[in-house]
Amino acid sequence: MNRMAYLLEAAMLACFGLSWPMNAYKGYKARTAKGTSWQFLALITIGYVAGIAAKTLSDPSSWVLAVYYLNLMFLCVNWWVYLRNRRLDSLQPAAC
Repeated sequence: MNRMAYLLEAAMLACFGLSWPMNAYKGYKARTAKGTSWQFLALITIGYVAGIAAKTLSDPSSWVLAVYYLNLMFLCVNWWVYLRNRRLDSLQPAAC
């Protein structure tokens, strides 16, 4: 793959990657899992794992692989916030 393709892939990953910390912060402040879809998080996680596997098979020495792992780390933070918020939701009394 040529240099421009790597740069474009990294740009795409950076855009996605910057959204995960913002999403985690928003969820953390909201203190509720309402409006958060575990199915969406699961599909995105599977997508990143597939991307890492593809990049590992095609070019394991690519620096872009590090961006995939960084994004996956941010996504793990989102999972933690989601699970925390589910627990907080379960502690709330049921609405009438």
